[in-house]
Amino acid sequence: MKLKLCGIRRLEDIGYINEFPPDYIGFVFAESKRQVSVEQAATLAQSLHPGIQTVGVFVNAPLEHLLQTAERVRLDILQLHGDEDASYIHALRQRTKCPIWKAVRVTNAESIRRAEKLPADLLLLDSFSPAVYGGSGQIADWNAIRGAHPQKPFFLAGGLTIDNLSEAIQAVQPAGVDLSGGIETDGCKDREKIRAVVAQFRALQHRQGINQEGRTT
Repeated sequence: MKLKLCGIRRLEDIGYINEFPPDYIGFVFAESKRQVSVEQAATLAQSLHPGIQTVGVFVNAPLEHLLQTAERVRLDILQLHGDEDASYIHALRQRTKCPIWKAVRVTNAESIRRAEKLPADLLLLDSFSPAVYGGSGQIADWNAIRGAHPQKPFFLAGGLTIDNLSEAIQAVQPAGVDLSGGIETDGCKDREKIRAVVAQFRALQHRQGINQEGRTT
């Protein structure tokens, strides 16, 4: 199980991340209150400790722009958070060696089953909002996720905080979790919230590893 902290946009955020490292951080290049420019992300990435992977979040981006951004920032993973279809993902895969993640705004179990047919490496199951593609702060439909029984690896996103993280992991058993608003205060990343979330996640991760080891012996 892995941890991604998304919406990183300030040098202070990078300092918090380096102090309490997750597995991944996300730079949002789509229109959003957490949007960063290509140059901002490239500068921030230079200060990031090795071993923390960078994820670029795009929404319906022109293919050439996405590829240029990935090269300039040296992104490790490409996350598609819009209406990108199979042909778009196939075209992207021909041009990059980066893993491709596809976000799904979950409306029901069928929305997940449809997404599983896409040629992405991993799904990111998020809440649905008609107003925005992501970052709404609403909790995803865990019942729909359980009902879909996803076969493809997936991360859980949508309204996750330190108060519901353990419950969420227990409910849907994701390959990873993605937090953004849940580690913020007044719209900015909060050092104490990051510290607390990372500590709780590592404890849950350790417990999960012990339980898995117990089941296999």
